[in-house]
Amino acid sequence: MTAPIADFVRNYNVSGTVRFHMPGHKGKGLLGCEAYDITEISGADALYEANGIIAESERNAAGLFGTALTLYSTEGSSQCIRAMIYLAVTERKEGAEPLILAGRNAHKAFLYALALTGADVEWLWGEDPSLCSCTISPEKLEEALKSLSVRPAAVYLTSPDYLGKTADITSLAAVCHRYDVPLLVDNAHGAYQHFLTPPEDPVMLGAAMCCASAHKTLPVLTGGAYLHLSQDASSAWLSGAKRAMELFGSTSPSYLILQSLDLCNQVLANDYSTLLQETVQRVEACKKNLQANGWEIEKSDPLRIVLRGNASKIAGLLRRHGMEPEYSDSEYIVLMVSPENDAADLVKLQTGLGNNDDPYLPVNLHPREKPARILSVRQALFSPQEEIPVEDANGRICASPSVSCPPAIPIAIAGERIGLSEITLFRQYRLMSVCVVK
Repeated sequence: MTAPIADFVRNYNVSGTVRFHMPGHKGKGLLGCEAYDITEISGADALYEANGIIAESERNAAGLFGTALTLYSTEGSSQCIRAMIYLAVTERKEGAEPLILAGRNAHKAFLYALALTGADVEWLWGEDPSLCSCTISPEKLEEALKSLSVRPAAVYLTSPDYLGKTADITSLAAVCHRYDVPLLVDNAHGAYQHFLTPPEDPVMLGAAMCCASAHKTLPVLTGGAYLHLSQDASSAWLSGAKRAMELFGSTSPSYLILQSLDLCNQVLANDYSTLLQETVQRVEACKKNLQANGWEIEKSDPLRIVLRGNASKIAGLLRRHGMEPEYSDSEYIVLMVSPENDAADLVKLQTGLGNNDDPYLPVNLHPREKPARILSVRQALFSPQEEIPVEDANGRICASPSVSCPPAIPIAIAGERIGLSEITLFRQYRLMSVCVVK
């Protein structure tokens, strides 16, 4: 497997060429990586007009993932989400409206995509009490599609979600196919899933498009992500995907991130599935040992350990033993594992947690209610706004999503009327203020 981007930058670095071009550090600096940080010089290709080394690297990635097209993002899955919604809306099927039927646990980048494209949304609500999850059954999806008075441009779901719950993509995609509506998946946390046996990534299971954050689970620098288009993607999507990415991307993409995506192809091509399977087995054994020691382990995707309990206390326990979790709220603590974690890391986790003799009982989150929508997402986000204390927000219209990252899943959606239920959740997530429409 070639690594054309990394090879070019490596050769350029040793050539001794005087850098009369950006960046201003000229290959020298404080971090130590500046020599490999370049811009679109001659021979380096250009991300959004790729026809050289970047195009070759993206073709390598498409071959590894079995897609019709895979494009690189240096701005995470957020850029890919915006591109997906743009393609779904502007190149929608005849008779479809600019409407997305979406799981309620969507990342706030999805809301920004709605605002920027002008698309509307109908929410799918799951039975999950957590803000982070929204389990949708095929039956519930079919019921929702039947109940709509218009045909949506797409269905949009998150899988795996922040707590590691994975949707039944095969069955959900089958429902979408029956209604001739494309399925889009935020697969930001599942970039590794293609290399499971059998592959479990959305585009292999029937989704039309998905994003995947390489940096979340693969050995890639923060910001590296993929936009995957399936073999069944329309010609309009395939020809317009690069333009869609350019619309929402910086004209100065990071070549450090591009090199890490490029070199990751070699890792994936070098029997990565075997390495991944060994890690999955170690994680599963660790989960069983933790359960035997009295810890409540939630069902999750293979590279995640989700503990249920008083997460702030558990996080403190982990930090005292030199470990940092990915995420914690009042009820759950999320630990993300990759093949870069060796067996000793999981042993340290089990030793540090020890026996749960005095259970860390969770503080159950307030149940969510369905708020009234007063304005569209776009109308609210582009309205004059003011920031007020959450205690004063009852009855006001949310202007922009107020939530920390992680998990970046809004409690109140822009355009919805804030009620006491949302205010209670704001407090539980330690949010002190909220932006409302003036």
